[in-house]
Amino acid sequence: MLIGELSRRTGVSTRLLRYYEEQGLLAAGRDPNGYRRYGDGSVVTVRKIRVLLEAGLSTEVIRQVLPCTKDDGPEFDWCSGIRDILDRELAVIDDRIEGLQRNRGAIAGFLTRPGEH
Repeated sequence: MLIGELSRRTGVSTRLLRYYEEQGLLAAGRDPNGYRRYGDGSVVTVRKIRVLLEAGLSTEVIRQVLPCTKDDGPEFDWCSGIRDILDRELAVIDDRIEGLQRNRGAIAGFLTRPGEH
């Protein structure tokens, strides 16, 4: 299928589909006229990419874990190293949450000072 059809079937812009290809997340063949040609499995691949992006993973991490996904969902075959990758990502998110909680506490403290509105 051409990029426009893939875009329609996935709801993802052609610009993003090209970006996914540049990042090594999505493969496309080329027609003799140079048009990108995607296989039917590309629809599922794009859906997986979207789920993994929504989970907060970077395209670099997705490139590492995408080959370990199975079926249509975000379930994984536990390929070598995938648990370590996801554990690291979880630790990064936990650190961000801690930092945001500190920020929130500081701002809440500004709002609770007596005599200031």
